[in-house]
Amino acid sequence: MTRRPDGIRGTTIAGTGMYVPERVLTNRDLEKLVERTGIRERRIAAPEQASSDLALIACRRALEMADVDPKSVDQIVLATTTPDRILPSCACTLQQKLGASKAAAYDMFAACTGFVFGIGLARGLIGSGVADTVLVIGVETLSRIVDYTDRNTCVLFGDGAGAVVLQACETGVGVHAVDMHSDGELGEVLEVPAGISRNPASDHTVAAHEHYIRMQGKKLFPFAVRSMEDSTRRCAEAAGWTPADIDLFIPHQANLRIIEGVRERLGLAEDKAYVNIERYGNTSSASIPIALDECVRSGRLKPGDKLAMAAFGGGATWGATAMTWTLAAQRAGEAGARHARPQREAVS
Repeated sequence: MTRRPDGIRGTTIAGTGMYVPERVLTNRDLEKLVERTGIRERRIAAPEQASSDLALIACRRALEMADVDPKSVDQIVLATTTPDRILPSCACTLQQKLGASKAAAYDMFAACTGFVFGIGLARGLIGSGVADTVLVIGVETLSRIVDYTDRNTCVLFGDGAGAVVLQACETGVGVHAVDMHSDGELGEVLEVPAGISRNPASDHTVAAHEHYIRMQGKKLFPFAVRSMEDSTRRCAEAAGWTPADIDLFIPHQANLRIIEGVRERLGLAEDKAYVNIERYGNTSSASIPIALDECVRSGRLKPGDKLAMAAFGGGATWGATAMTWTLAAQRAGEAGARHARPQREAVS
């Protein structure tokens, strides 16, 4: 748990943005699995789109909402499991495309918890005065590492990007607490077995489908529910709240049963937990910022609302954050009106 020491600047979200590819892939032929996961469709990046391309659109929308020039960004923290390439970093590629020439840019590999970890890092940078404006992105093109012959995983994952602009604010509002954890003992529960130094690419690894996501769902489920609940409770307590005080809870969109399990254990009403998994599937590090942007642009959040966000992911990693919302609803609404949703190409 990281708490804000006395004298440290507050940190708040000044703008949000998201982008999902136009192509839609449905679970029409996998109804039994759809019922179990809550997923009906997800977005798939076009062949020419890489993660930095998706992130670029989301970032431009977030910066526009915050009325921030890319050249004013001090740091770019990009959470992803699917960078464009290993070297250079996806964040540096994004920095160049965005024109954020003054920003230090780097990737964060924390799987589905990456966005929450990014919020924690940005809060420390801004609170200590190292940075005034930090861009945090969650972006994935998971369709590139999904084995479509594996029915346990192929119906779960999708592509997308979400971004937030964080800036300094007065103390007492904005981000109150961030809870961040890892446990390498659970590393094999969710993994991509091959591709880098431990198991370099070879004819064997390609033939064995070792460059794709592998998941032990039965082991993951109880850990996911318990870890997200515990982290959310710790953040609420640090903020001086009880779970009942939370106005909006945005969980990582991994599985509807997991989301419902966490919500019920926290004692939250259904309308307090935001769910969009049926439309996007599991977009890993992008799932929370995509959901957050939808809430902001629809007017679901207003100044003074108590917001909690929680995630779990491979590593294993897990964490949460609690914040008092500060962004004016009408400002978000005006920005949202300028971005019509793309037409969707349905693919069964």
